[in-house]
Amino acid sequence: MKTSTMRLSFRFVIPLVIALGVLALVVVPLVDRLMAGWAYRDLDTRAAFVANTLEEPIAGLSFEDDRARITTLLERAIRDERLYGIALCDINNQPVAQTATYIRELGCSPRISRAEDKRDAKRDLYISARELHSAGRPIGRLVMLHDTSFVGRRSDETRWYIVGLFVVLGVLIALITVFVAHLSWRGWLSGVRAMLRGEGVLRPFQQQVNPEVEPLVADLRKLVRELDRDRRFREDTTIRWEPETLRLILREQLFGDEVIVVSNREPYIHEHTSNGVIVKRPASGLVTAVEPVMRACSGTWIAHGSGSADREVCDRTDHVQVPPDDPRYTLRRIWLTPEEERGYYYGFANEGLWPLCHIAHVRPVFRNEDWEQYVRVNQRFADAVVAEARTPDPVVLVQDYHFALLPKMIREQLPRATIITFWHIPWPNPESFGICPWRNELLEGMLGSSILGFHTTYHCKNFLETVDRFMETRVIHEESTVTYRGFRTRVCDYPISIHWNGPKGDPVQTHAIARASVRERLELPSEVTIALGVDRLDYTKGIVERFNGVERMLEKHPDLIGKFTLVQIAAPSRSSLEEYQAFEKRVRDHVDRINARFAPKTTVGAAVASPITLLIEQHTSEQVDEYYRACDMCVVTSLHDGMNLVSKEFVAARDDEKGVLILSRFAGAAGELSEALIVNPYHIEQVADALYQAVTMSVEEQRVRMRSLRTLVKDFNIYRWAGRMLLDASRERLSMRIRDRIGRYAETEETVT
Repeated sequence: MKTSTMRLSFRFVIPLVIALGVLALVVVPLVDRLMAGWAYRDLDTRAAFVANTLEEPIAGLSFEDDRARITTLLERAIRDERLYGIALCDINNQPVAQTATYIRELGCSPRISRAEDKRDAKRDLYISARELHSAGRPIGRLVMLHDTSFVGRRSDETRWYIVGLFVVLGVLIALITVFVAHLSWRGWLSGVRAMLRGEGVLRPFQQQVNPEVEPLVADLRKLVRELDRDRRFREDTTIRWEPETLRLILREQLFGDEVIVVSNREPYIHEHTSNGVIVKRPASGLVTAVEPVMRACSGTWIAHGSGSADREVCDRTDHVQVPPDDPRYTLRRIWLTPEEERGYYYGFANEGLWPLCHIAHVRPVFRNEDWEQYVRVNQRFADAVVAEARTPDPVVLVQDYHFALLPKMIREQLPRATIITFWHIPWPNPESFGICPWRNELLEGMLGSSILGFHTTYHCKNFLETVDRFMETRVIHEESTVTYRGFRTRVCDYPISIHWNGPKGDPVQTHAIARASVRERLELPSEVTIALGVDRLDYTKGIVERFNGVERMLEKHPDLIGKFTLVQIAAPSRSSLEEYQAFEKRVRDHVDRINARFAPKTTVGAAVASPITLLIEQHTSEQVDEYYRACDMCVVTSLHDGMNLVSKEFVAARDDEKGVLILSRFAGAAGELSEALIVNPYHIEQVADALYQAVTMSVEEQRVRMRSLRTLVKDFNIYRWAGRMLLDASRERLSMRIRDRIGRYAETEETVT
């Protein structure tokens, strides 16, 4: 057997080596040309991206008066190592501004596409130009010099990679051929079926990857990750994210598959009032984010019915069509008993998981009876999902920490469902999460998800490390996947955002009306600077730390007493819990003390501004939007937050391109909104200085910062958040269907054999 195997190997390997050598000689030059072509197309794409990015800020500047500022913008743009120099020319092809590295001899109309820098003879430059427009009219052009030295390096690396790949392929093909020659057809089919079930190399405790194959496996994994990053980049830069985009994804990628959303908070609440039944929209970041998605995608939303008139407006099956004025989707309400709500919602979810995940210096409380209600309610929602599903494989969007057990429960009844769980709050480190007595049950429940989403890569990393610490799973950190009992869960970051409405009439007029209305309502003088805080009355929002910052600023700048006020909108939240009752009292006492200490001197009949105006009451989204437009700054000082959509709502409301955003570094939004004033809310001095900087910031600087913030929030909106999840879901569903077909084919062939 050994002699025949060796003869077979040599008989196959020698011709194979010759064939691969000849093929390599043909392929390598072709790949060199392809790499060069791809590189220059990449440079053209980068040039278009740079021009689009600079077009808006340049359009707002004067070519005559703002040359220094334009030069600063150009110098920032060439921080990309592949962008060597930029020149801005007007419509008459006359230079306006240029970076220090730009070759002046090229002028504004270079007739060549390549150039050589005399200061560095080894540097080969590629030249591209892009027109700039404002209001549909050309205003000038950007001439860009790209450093192409990386093209040669990339070609050399690719050439060696291809040669090595051919060598590895030759060895692998020879080994596989000899190996397959000694396997029966029945044994091969058994191996395929085992692999599809997640056994063999997919089970880390059964078999390890062959050391000889490991380099190729690592290269393939790296290639898949790079392709995935490139795909996401193309989606972010080429897709215009709007409601119609989601409808196209559902129709073309998901083939019209049904979408079911599950959340604790319902998007519309029906309440009894003296004027009859009215409809309210709750002050919830989750509802603000998900509701526009359901308007675009239709489907069914399952939620806890908490309104006093909710039962009356539902049909016999607990359904109601919403929104009331323009029905787009179905709301299915679940009714909870007082015991269930107390144990599941107030108990385990908000006295246990909420402080555990936020690490905000409040002890989590875990009780057996709360856990039992949490399990019971999760099972009730799972049964509702199964009842609402019209197909065996719906797309189910599970929202937030109230339903950590739900994915597994749904998976047990609908094994073909695509379950996307999004965790709207932070995920703590493994040591903190280890406090929970039912940590394994929660993790096992969440790993029933096809896709598990968090706001930031940091939260994803914490979750993977937590699973790796406490569960016997296969965690691939490079791919951000967890395989548990043969089922794979993909863990991804999806930074949530808001719906972008666009301008509401003339910005100057709408903001003037809002300012006048708010100042009249609060009896504030016209010269008072208004800072705004919008939060639920929760200890994680840094409200007390914000007040301390105001107090310290007035200590350092007493001239602002009577000329500055912080309007704090604090929506009552979970007021039945003792911790929240104590926190409300602490907030009120803090406000009274600071207002008494810095009470402004008044004259008879004159309006005055206290340092802090506290509004502990519910506000509609329209009322909050009016405050966003009326204030001079918005202050977000979360001690720990998933994303914090208040910061993005404020930016979206400022179509006058004025106002300052002060943002906590511990809010997920800080990773995106870099033009805000980023502060550490625990550092009172830093908060005070940021407040004063916002008070004294020039209008020009406000506009530069706000334009950048608005561009980001507009492009990275709620539809991008949902669209990326749905696109990833479509790929998971396609992969599952392919595996099913292969599995059925293998079973058929084995039966025939």
